[in-house]
Amino acid sequence: MKLTVVGGGSTYTPELIDGFARLRDTLPVEELVLVDPAAERLELVGGLARRIFARQGHPGRIVTTHDLDAGVEGADAVLLQLRVGGQAAREMDETWPLECGCVGQETTGAGGLAKALRTVPVVLDIAERVRRANPDAWIIDFTNPVGIVTRALLQAGHKAVGLCNVAIGFQRKFAALLGVSPTDVHLDHVGLNHLTWETGVRLGGPTGEDVLPRLLAEHGGAVAEDLRLPRTLVERLGVVPSYYLRYFYAHDEVVRELRTKPSRAAEVAEMERRLLAMYGDPALDEKPELLAKRGGAYYSEAAVDLAAALLGGGGSPYQVVNTHNRGTLPFLPDDAVIEVQAAIGAKGPAPLPVPSVDPLHAGLVANVTAYEDLALDAALRGGRDRVFRALLAHPLVGQYALADALTDQLIAHNREHLAWA
Repeated sequence: MKLTVVGGGSTYTPELIDGFARLRDTLPVEELVLVDPAAERLELVGGLARRIFARQGHPGRIVTTHDLDAGVEGADAVLLQLRVGGQAAREMDETWPLECGCVGQETTGAGGLAKALRTVPVVLDIAERVRRANPDAWIIDFTNPVGIVTRALLQAGHKAVGLCNVAIGFQRKFAALLGVSPTDVHLDHVGLNHLTWETGVRLGGPTGEDVLPRLLAEHGGAVAEDLRLPRTLVERLGVVPSYYLRYFYAHDEVVRELRTKPSRAAEVAEMERRLLAMYGDPALDEKPELLAKRGGAYYSEAAVDLAAALLGGGGSPYQVVNTHNRGTLPFLPDDAVIEVQAAIGAKGPAPLPVPSVDPLHAGLVANVTAYEDLALDAALRGGRDRVFRALLAHPLVGQYALADALTDQLIAHNREHLAWA
């Protein structure tokens, strides 16, 4: 089995490598190719990756290359974890929207749209080259904004599934609070990428006992603290929202916070500098503790589980993924990309039935889906008016004067990445 990671020079990669090494019985990788144009980073990450495999006795071969076509040749699955423009572009995504009084964040709002516009054309080019190299290869997208990127891939006819670590993070946290194994916890997870709610927490599988009311009654304080939302709000909702919902439920509060502290991009850039220095130490043969603060917790477990199920080697029968709606949420178009539990097999994900969604959640999901339609149109065809329409549709913007100002800022800060600008 050959797997390729595009964006293999990311500081995330040792987390992924550690998972491949530990879970080799689930996903027996014989060749792992790390592709990245940043030669220096790739050398550091590749060296640590080989040492991790050696320490854990993994017999697989790790190859590093800047040649995408060579890297994807013959791959059974290709994982995408790239960041167009790097942390410098992320820094802009997180700062210029604040000047207009809007949340600065790399996956939602104006910053999220900027990232989508930079990313979609690059990902589609990569996907076409994967298809030419091996039309049967699966593409697993971890690149944000996952929902829009996955929809672009599926719309272009690629064998693609979107992956996020939010659900597996909740699964692990809830299991710890309940004192059970993570494999015993099945989430009723519904929504869009970075816009989801846990509407049930079941023990033993999709038809198991729903212990969400007990979880909130006994551990509501801990859950709310992690979300940085009031416990009273979580209890009134009766569900557990993704922590990304804080950008919607407490927008102005978040803007005030973001204006008074360094951006997350600046923090991550410094963290990456330290991590890369560690990766260059030839004595280091395991992922450092600092990597846990980088983000992407449990990404490796989720990626291994999904790849194994898609490639017929095992993996959990039910997993939370991003895939076509296909009638699962009747208030959305069939070709919308939703994030829900699905049965995973060699033919891809098949979403499980979802109970009726509370109008409080369904309304926001429908609104953001409409925005994603417009965002993808802007990413594919360009043009100031398409960018403006997408921003006007976004519930975190929604006013014409704001949308106009943000459109000008977005184009000015991303001109080098926008072929049409």
